[in-house]
Amino acid sequence: MSLEAYRRVQQTAESPSQTEYRLFAQVTSALMRARDSQLSGAALMEPLDWNRRLWSTLSTDCGMPGNSLPKELRAQIISLALWVNRFTSDVFRNPADIDALIDVNKAIMDGLALQASHAARAAAQAVPMQAAGA
Repeated sequence: MSLEAYRRVQQTAESPSQTEYRLFAQVTSALMRARDSQLSGAALMEPLDWNRRLWSTLSTDCGMPGNSLPKELRAQIISLALWVNRFTSDVFRNPADIDALIDVNKAIMDGLALQASHAARAAAQAVPMQAAGA
């Protein structure tokens, strides 16, 4: 199976939350590698820009009329995205510790993992109910 075919199967089998978690994990891992390797200059800009683009995409999605997330949650995500953008600009101008960006991403990942856990529990509880009604 080619890598592209694997990716298509993976993407169709994932829920949107699982896709978001996977993307956050990839971006956060890149940020942690950059921090641990003490990257600077253009080498540091690549993972920082990737993180900024992720948050920009989330912010744009939260601003769309058809977004089904609760209004308050969308506002919080947009607010975080604005902070990420400002903080990233600060890091570009004056090299600073990127742990705050990593911490925010990890907090989002924790929330996505909790959401997946609740969804899995709800699905497991629904299966016996469906079997009983069959």
